[in-house]
Amino acid sequence: MATSEMHATRNRGESKTDLAKVRAGTPYVWDGQNEDDRPLTREEMQAGIETYRKQRGRPAGSDKESTTIRFDRDILAAFRAAGPGWQTRMNAALRDWLKTHSAA
Repeated sequence: MATSEMHATRNRGESKTDLAKVRAGTPYVWDGQNEDDRPLTREEMQAGIETYRKQRGRPAGSDKESTTIRFDRDILAAFRAAGPGWQTRMNAALRDWLKTHSAA
């Protein structure tokens, strides 16, 4: 559509957007044509929020425990230098050490 056609359309009060409805305070009414255009119901919005909330945090049933421990800086630097997953690698290294040493 050329600029002149857009101006003529606007001057006639026609619009391909909902801007005129928003300015007039007219509520959006779904025309039933496109399912993707349909506004979400309150229940659908709530379900989406609940799904998001359930995805956060450690999965249920995890056998991991959070703790605070101090390591020498060079040890941490060596594990961190290998990139993401350094805590998992450190856990595996400690597990390997326990295989050859007594826990007590």
